[in-house]
Amino acid sequence: MLTCSIIGISDSATPWFPPEVEAVIARGHTFSGGRRHHEIMASQLPAGYKWIDITVPLSDVFRQYDEVSGEFIIFASGDPLFYGFAATVQRERPHWQLTIYPSFHSLQLLAHRLCLPYQDMRAVSLTGRPWDALDEALIRGERLIGCLTDHHHSPQAIAERMIDYGFDRYYRMAVGERLGNAESERARWVDMKSSSLDAISFPNCVILERTAVRPRPFGIPEKEFHLLDGRERMITKMPARLLALSLLDLRHRRTLWDVGFCTGSVSIEAKLQFPHLSVVAFEVRPECERLMTLNARRHGTPGIRAVMGDVLTADLESLPRPDAVFIGGHGGRLRDIIFRLAPLMQPGATLVFNAVSDDSRRLFAEAVREAGMTLVSDTRLAIDNHNPLVIMKAVNTPES
Repeated sequence: MLTCSIIGISDSATPWFPPEVEAVIARGHTFSGGRRHHEIMASQLPAGYKWIDITVPLSDVFRQYDEVSGEFIIFASGDPLFYGFAATVQRERPHWQLTIYPSFHSLQLLAHRLCLPYQDMRAVSLTGRPWDALDEALIRGERLIGCLTDHHHSPQAIAERMIDYGFDRYYRMAVGERLGNAESERARWVDMKSSSLDAISFPNCVILERTAVRPRPFGIPEKEFHLLDGRERMITKMPARLLALSLLDLRHRRTLWDVGFCTGSVSIEAKLQFPHLSVVAFEVRPECERLMTLNARRHGTPGIRAVMGDVLTADLESLPRPDAVFIGGHGGRLRDIIFRLAPLMQPGATLVFNAVSDDSRRLFAEAVREAGMTLVSDTRLAIDNHNPLVIMKAVNTPES
């Protein structure tokens, strides 16, 4: 069994280690890490050492690791178990015997430089990842959010996203640059609208501290949305919207498809109440794309993916399979849409539809049955002077 020590280091050009770690390094022969780690550690490694660069593809790196006999040492940034390389080693070589020697990770160092208690900080990694975790933390209104960045998800890009969705009014931003490097590190609070964000050096990290609580209503009034041609009849009314979301059982779902989003009210309400959701919204009318952008920014719900065009001909295979579907518009092709979506829905997925007539109610019931689903409820709802509608729920019955 291969024995591996993973040692966390900062960006300091002259890292300090306790005697135990110094002894591990002194008896080592084969070492590994990124190029920056090699630059930092080269002067402290024993004579005749061998170095394995961690580069992509990682399969080549682990192939070299497999050729090592006995003990070897990997250097990683900060705490190797905090979004670090140790997790990759555990995944790729679960049989290895690991010993971890952590250092402070960058978000801890930034909090220390700011004298900022961070016991309740929500940490998110944007390094090679999408915006989802940050979006969720912002919508939930976490008090303190720590962000690990990359060149794409930079402090400037984070600030721009927060400004677009109105979160700059509720958070302030701190940036740490090259933390641990005594000669060049910098930690400070910054203005999100300042052009100085363009000049921030890498590596860096960000802490967002909430300064005010953003309102997060349970049910958004129709008047709070930008409407299609100003027509209030073209939006799912708040009571129907909330009942539909309840029937979709979104607390226990991961991916919602909203078919025929129009103003985006259902997608936005779903994302606001259930920030963990991945929401994909479909609409054939091109003018609705702007409405979705305006309304999502107005209500602080980043991360909704709008797919413009006909859902019957769109490339759906590349999208995450839904475990919840809401059909808000069908253009007279309800049966075709149900048969298009049914094979893509996960077993046990919920499908909810607002029927505005007896014909659409009957058509939905027949189509879901023919598509192998089970109709589990229909609830009649009358709102003000509008015609009653029936909110219908079906479940994609797993094959036995």
